[in-house]
Amino acid sequence: MILHTPLILLFSLFVQSPWLVFSVNPPFACDPSDPATQQYAFCKPTLSIKRRTQDLMSRLTIDEKIAQLGDITPPITRLGVPAYQWWSESLHGVSSGGRGIHFDGPIKAATSFPQVILTAATFNPLLWYQIGQVIGTEARALYNAGQAEGLTFWSPNINIFRDPRWGRGQETPGEDPLTTSIYAASYVKGLQGSPYQGGYTPQVLQASACCKHFTAYDLENWEGIVRDSFNAEVSAQDLEDTFQPPFKSCIEEGHASGIMCSYNQVNGVPNCANYTLLTQTARRQWKFNGYITSDCDAVADIYEAQNYTKTPEDAVAYAIKAGIHIIHEKLESN
Repeated sequence: MILHTPLILLFSLFVQSPWLVFSVNPPFACDPSDPATQQYAFCKPTLSIKRRTQDLMSRLTIDEKIAQLGDITPPITRLGVPAYQWWSESLHGVSSGGRGIHFDGPIKAATSFPQVILTAATFNPLLWYQIGQVIGTEARALYNAGQAEGLTFWSPNINIFRDPRWGRGQETPGEDPLTTSIYAASYVKGLQGSPYQGGYTPQVLQASACCKHFTAYDLENWEGIVRDSFNAEVSAQDLEDTFQPPFKSCIEEGHASGIMCSYNQVNGVPNCANYTLLTQTARRQWKFNGYITSDCDAVADIYEAQNYTKTPEDAVAYAIKAGIHIIHEKLESN
């Protein structure tokens, strides 16, 4: 089950989408020009995505499965499956801040919108949706032009901005949980290609949004307290009323295809090792049906900064059992 969700998402992005018009060699599995791929069930579009994913999973070795846990996934050449880069950014426009986008081809730039804290001050959900639409369209265009290694964008940042000393607060919609919740759903719908109002088509994605950082995260470095080891002591009511609503809206209303767990602990448990948070709350209570990635080095922090486990291997085990699919950090090579 751990690896099924990312593979299902990739099928949604690369096989089912009407935006797939490539000007370069197609960067997806099941290349129709390769006769060797036609024998595989996962290459048959008449079958369900679930059935195709199961077939692909059954063909992978243990080493190949492990290699798919990182944010940089190597190709599986014997099956014609290409490499993939999960990390791209688009907080207020498609950015080269991640590893997946390159402005070194015919497309030299993308639209840069105002920082989110300013955009949110318009209190205009339709505008937020339209900005997401433009970002998603440009993301798909860059990919189709061969200037992107993936279509998974680790945006939006929907943490509650309570303390003005937090430098990343400008990335967020602000301090109000209701405004942030509406922003989350509006932006995600626009970027992923869903209607502003009405139906939702889970089998078709223009691009993939990832709501971050889950949860109660708003500190970098303050008087020796750093994000990697910070333990946020949050009451059950404050968690429910303040920090969780944007993520709940992101999932239930926006149908985001990804969420990212944050560096910090909440009440003594690292968010990226928190089964209650990632599986019981997000997946079971809110019916989240996407992939979960760690923030960069967040799983390493479980062992190195928070001393929550005795070994790095235990940190990885805790994270995977909690519900993580993508380990975005240096431990991925171990």
